[in-house]
Amino acid sequence: MIRAYRPADLDALYDICLDTGNGGQGVRHLFDDPRLLGHAHIGPYVAFEPDLAFVAEDDDGVCGYAVAASDSEAFEDRCDRDWWPDLRFRYPLTPNANRVVQQIHHPVRVDPMLVRDYPAQMHANLLSRAKGRGFGGALVRTVLERLEKGVHVHVRHHNTHAIGFWEHMGFRVIDSADELVLGLRL
Repeated sequence: MIRAYRPADLDALYDICLDTGNGGQGVRHLFDDPRLLGHAHIGPYVAFEPDLAFVAEDDDGVCGYAVAASDSEAFEDRCDRDWWPDLRFRYPLTPNANRVVQQIHHPVRVDPMLVRDYPAQMHANLLSRAKGRGFGGALVRTVLERLEKGVHVHVRHHNTHAIGFWEHMGFRVIDSADELVLGLRL
């Protein structure tokens, strides 16, 4: 079943983020604080745009999610103002800081040229048990129905399964620098 995100789902979404954080593979073993990755990649979406957050739920509980920001530049501005400062205090930037802490302190800004046609951004992840059951497509379509102009996603080059999924959903590669950026005009 696909349904709207509820605040009680937050821990499950953070866990899914950890258990799918490397191209569908878990990264739990890489983090001393299991909430760090979720704070960076889930928290601001459900805090600032909960109407664009949906979950997949099966008999065992929440097994996937899709979250989005309708205006990437405004979302990044709000994160700079209202989300990152607390996390920067909680996770200081040290010489050995991991990639996520570095991103919290120095977030990458969206390319202004990209957002002309693809202003929204989206993330979606499914646990292994949910794959191949139609949850991913249903989640993405549910979010797309609420967006207006265009949307983009970032995918690592080695994540061929995700690339295939997004292309199946109609997204096309629009940039291939550090990560692939796939976009869909609505």
